Amino acid sequence: MLNRFVVLTLLVTSSAFAQKTPIKITADLSDAPRKIYHAEVDIPVTSGVVSLTTPQWIPGNHRPTGPVSDITGVVFSANGRPLTWRRDDTDLYQFHVTVPEGVTTLHAHLDCIVTSRISQRLAVLEWEKLLLYPANTPVKDIPVQPSVTVPAGWGIGTALTPTDGYDPQHPKGGTTHFAVTTVEQLEDSPVITGQYFREFALAPEVTPKHYIDVVSDEPEDANLRPAVLTQLNNLVREAQAAYASHHYNAYHFLLTLSDVAGGEGLEHGQSSDNGTDEKTFTDEAHLLADADLLPHEFTHSWNGKYRRPDNLYQDTFAKMQQGSLLWVYEGMTQYLGNVLAARSGLKSQAQYRDLLAMSAANLDYKPGRQWRSTEDTAIAASILRGGNSAWANWRRGQDYYQEGELFWLDADTFIRQKTNNQKSLTDFLHIFLAKGGNTGPLIVTYDRKELIADLNQVLPYDWATFIHDRIDNINPRADLDGIERGGYKLVFTDKPNPSEKMIGAAAGARRGGSAWYSLGLRISAEGLISDVRWGSPADKANIGPGTKVLAVDGNIYSSGALRKAIQDAKGKTEPIHLILQNDTFVRLADINYHDGERYPVLQRIEGTPAYLDDITKPLTTPEKVPTEKKTE
Repeated sequence: MLNRFVVLTLLVTSSAFAQKTPIKITADLSDAPRKIYHAEVDIPVTSGVVSLTTPQWIPGNHRPTGPVSDITGVVFSANGRPLTWRRDDTDLYQFHVTVPEGVTTLHAHLDCIVTSRISQRLAVLEWEKLLLYPANTPVKDIPVQPSVTVPAGWGIGTALTPTDGYDPQHPKGGTTHFAVTTVEQLEDSPVITGQYFREFALAPEVTPKHYIDVVSDEPEDANLRPAVLTQLNNLVREAQAAYASHHYNAYHFLLTLSDVAGGEGLEHGQSSDNGTDEKTFTDEAHLLADADLLPHEFTHSWNGKYRRPDNLYQDTFAKMQQGSLLWVYEGMTQYLGNVLAARSGLKSQAQYRDLLAMSAANLDYKPGRQWRSTEDTAIAASILRGGNSAWANWRRGQDYYQEGELFWLDADTFIRQKTNNQKSLTDFLHIFLAKGGNTGPLIVTYDRKELIADLNQVLPYDWATFIHDRIDNINPRADLDGIERGGYKLVFTDKPNPSEKMIGAAAGARRGGSAWYSLGLRISAEGLISDVRWGSPADKANIGPGTKVLAVDGNIYSSGALRKAIQDAKGKTEPIHLILQNDTFVRLADINYHDGERYPVLQRIEGTPAYLDDITKPLTTPEKVPTEKKTE
């Protein structure tokens, strides 16, 4: 039953919306190559002072990122005559306009300066850049009819429903009109567009329909490899089996491939905005580091968009989103995204374990956990996002992602152990994520009490204490119980695991030295230290972030020279000698470290159930990935 939930329909077919005149907005991306968007907005009004606003708290960003400072060229008019306006003195996102008698439509023109997610050949529109709507009104109650104009020949990818016959297989550019929706849903429906555009249908037998829309800077990159499309077909089927429901009318993976405009992963209910480097999907080596990107953001359609923490959801984009349950919203999604990546073939089971080892080791060697709990990283999400890397290990950052991943692995293996592998977290997901069955785009909120109740339906246990001990308490060491209960243990060897080597090879010259678990340094290929582990040998040598290593043991710095120095110092008493540059000063420093190189890996615990392997096995019969020729 859904009687205790706040169920918010985003569909606009109800009679309540039919009674209202929608805002009409045309987003003009024709000037995207010049780093500026335009919008023409017609807003139904009555006479008197009208207060309009742009979004401040963007769902999924976990902090107030509305680009109001980049919104410019604002002009209001009515019946062709300009009207004066004034910004609110305290809410800088609001505009106040006095509407004359008899005026029923207020016109607004605005521009937005856009310097990211854009190149000469593609662009991404997240609607907060151009949205303008009545302030202090629940955004689910404001109807809006969008249109988008793009350069000639450019294709468009979006979950919005076109009303004028737009054919993604024959993109022509110009203006495309979309069906009426709400401001809440429009904000949740980004648009990608580009000169090189492809749309591929995925798992055609699955209902509702799924697509991946791709734009790229180079024409060959938009034509995804058959192996990737097969893996994405598997992903759609695996998600259906894992979550036992759908909460969208159709789903679009939106993918931008660009060295200029990449670097994004943002969830939406009926789509996801994914941006990576130009060559990420060209081969397994380049894909591995981002193999969980699409599964992660896809999972958010269920966990985060449909099921959303009650204190994170707000009915306007002006109210603060509270993050105390982000270890569920993001943490469980981090866990499930990596599991789905393995089940669908985007990475192998062995690669899953390698990357899990690297993540778990990073958390276990994060001294900031001595004073900050996992829950506090979630509560403080809006002030931890975007922080610099200096002493990041002592401050801690958005650890609710990876800490949450370990927590939900712990819960999954615990359920499996207690039920002799007859039940698992999948049983919980079928309860928690599938409440209400298949739906269109909805938001159904929850709290910790409901989370515990749903876990108890799968396995009666003191889940309140289980959560409190791992999430609320200060824990100087990472939660490795799920890994060990899953049949493996975290150990360190003197060589990188195969996945770490593959990722390093794909990064090429950009890859810096790896001395975090030895000296306690994060260091670039050029020798610039971005972080120093609190309490590490480098910390004890009074080395700080921002320092540049000029030489190591008498040799000009290189990643290879640093590795050799660590190897040569093993078992000896002579320290590692560094020449350092701090600002405009040069000094010497000695690091007393003699235990050699250290790289994390998971080692099998013989004689124990391999639940970790069971977890990453497909739930469906996977489509066979085509064999590809190896490129030299």
